[in-house]
Amino acid sequence: MKKMIAAFALFTSVLSGFCHEAPNVLWIYVDDMSGWLGCYGDSTVPTPNIDMLAEQGVKFNRAYMPAPVCSATRSALITGTMQTSHGLHQHRTMIKKSLPEGVTTIPQLFRKAGYLTFNEKKADYNFTYKQNDLFSPEFKRPKKNAMRSHLVGHDLTWLKQLKGKQFFGQIQLYGGKYQGEAGNKYPAPSRIKESEVTVPPQYPDNSVMRNAIARHYEQIAYCDSQVGAIIDALKKYEIWDNTIVFFFTDHGCQMPRAKQHLYDEGAQVPLIVCWPNGSQKLAENGTVRDDLVSGIDITASSLALAGMDVPDFMEGKNLFAENYHPRACVISAKDRMGNAIDHVRSVRTDKFVYIKNYMTDRPLYQPAYRDKFATFINIRKLYAENKLTPLQASYHDAAQRKSEELYEFTKDPNQLNNLADHPEYAAILKKHRAQLEQWEKSTGDKGLIPPSEAELKKVYNGAKDRCVNPEYDIFK
Repeated sequence: MKKMIAAFALFTSVLSGFCHEAPNVLWIYVDDMSGWLGCYGDSTVPTPNIDMLAEQGVKFNRAYMPAPVCSATRSALITGTMQTSHGLHQHRTMIKKSLPEGVTTIPQLFRKAGYLTFNEKKADYNFTYKQNDLFSPEFKRPKKNAMRSHLVGHDLTWLKQLKGKQFFGQIQLYGGKYQGEAGNKYPAPSRIKESEVTVPPQYPDNSVMRNAIARHYEQIAYCDSQVGAIIDALKKYEIWDNTIVFFFTDHGCQMPRAKQHLYDEGAQVPLIVCWPNGSQKLAENGTVRDDLVSGIDITASSLALAGMDVPDFMEGKNLFAENYHPRACVISAKDRMGNAIDHVRSVRTDKFVYIKNYMTDRPLYQPAYRDKFATFINIRKLYAENKLTPLQASYHDAAQRKSEELYEFTKDPNQLNNLADHPEYAAILKKHRAQLEQWEKSTGDKGLIPPSEAELKKVYNGAKDRCVNPEYDIFK
């Protein structure tokens, strides 16, 4: 009997230790993809794997990224700070500097705590760093270009090395950049007919736009299959149960007014947090939250759920803290996008989206690398032929760009009806304007500082034919 009691005591001790084991954290980080998913109410294509994460975890309905473009958003999330706080806001920064003293990255914090860290595959940070400072050199990376072939073939055997280890990892998925298994040479095929999609009023309803939307649904369906492959591999190698999975995208899809712009279609993203072995620590399965979330909250929450302190320099919130206080507003920022120089800020509150355009001498649609896309070729042609609606045409005309925009997103989800000039919304406009001004001052928004001549010179040398802003005149 004594031996049985001793054995049981040992068992319960081991079990207790297992139950209190610090969790792994995995970011499934998706490129250029909108939240047109089943769990978000869009059943155009089946997304069973992402939907399962939502059913077993927490789904956030109002998550917004700090920027509507890759490098600025990724720089913000990896540091847990707004990209504007440390000069990481220009896409892409041509003269990169190291992070300020006292500011570090989330993988470095996890490594310091004894975690293995890795990132497959995209980084895209607007600061200098050494790969081995952020990510564990002992992690065996898949062979060059293997990420595409591994996920296309659903071969994720390289995840086996994580079994029995504590890790913080990122798996980057192609999302809206997926162009089919043959690579970028061919467009992604679509299982959705062009006649089956809905074209929102900010775009002309024609075959080009319908094709772009249909292809994005195909990209979403393919992304879901990748998520399924990751989940299967985590289960196969006995990693799944104690891994907190964060699923999110870096910004919206590549439609003309989405990526690189601060309307909801550019800044709003799907965000799901699933922890199979710790659901009770998050909330009941299938919980849906409508509080305002910034992308930098993902960083703070990842550290806190792993039992680590969130450093003072981080600006994100732990979304699962016992004393959690929801944000009154979420700020997003747009600055130079490649060669296109701009300065735009947005404020989102319970019902409204406020957008401040600081450079109204240039149109919303500036010359950029996306001009070669079929969608941009089409709308620029239609604009030249005077075949766009007044709203669609206004995006091409600097004279029609307003310094302030205000939308009641609950009634106007596509942000089509600007209320900024309506007297009955004057008090609401003033409130949002004050919120932005307070944020700019309190955070020291570096976007208020013009880019250096040396930085602009490098941009100009790389994209002369597209550099039409007056800031480039000194180089002509």
